[in-house]
Amino acid sequence: MLTAADMKSVVVRVREMGRKHVSEAGEEAPEVADQEQPDDGWRDQLLLILQAMPADAFERLSQRILRESRFIKVEVKGKSGDGGIDGIGVLRVNLLSFQVFFQCKRYKDSVGAGAIRDFRGAMVGRTDKGLFITTGRFTPDAKREPTRDGAPQIELIDGEQLCELLKNLNLGLKTEMVEHVTVVPGIFKEFELAK
Repeated sequence: MLTAADMKSVVVRVREMGRKHVSEAGEEAPEVADQEQPDDGWRDQLLLILQAMPADAFERLSQRILRESRFIKVEVKGKSGDGGIDGIGVLRVNLLSFQVFFQCKRYKDSVGAGAIRDFRGAMVGRTDKGLFITTGRFTPDAKREPTRDGAPQIELIDGEQLCELLKNLNLGLKTEMVEHVTVVPGIFKEFELAK
């Protein structure tokens, strides 16, 4: 009976044989399936769509992301006079529940520490957990601000993390696994020689 290690070594050996025969036949080496595939710019395309959304639509998308991420009772507050809080969600972890305020910003560039401080100021005395979601990036100062001692904790989700989150939730994105088969003609010559 073949073990997993035996099967892996067989695959490696067959690939080596294929490369050897292809190079002997003077043909181009086939693409190896293990090589990393290009991302086709889907993140850039997605970020452009997200940045073009109206502010209230982006808030509702954030609400949906939180619901899909197992938050309960997620409510969008984002209206004029919302006090710097776009929404509130409740995250249940086992027997405990945490109220989480969230802020959503459609930025093309970087979010600075001032925006994080403003959000924290809106949270103080109302909750201990915050979530700041943006289509942009966070400056180094902004990345240090959420973990400041003695202040309510804020989690940051930048544009790249947002894209991955949407992909993992299958929300507005469809992932297709494509099989690519390449014929390696050199391998078959080995059978002609073995008479």
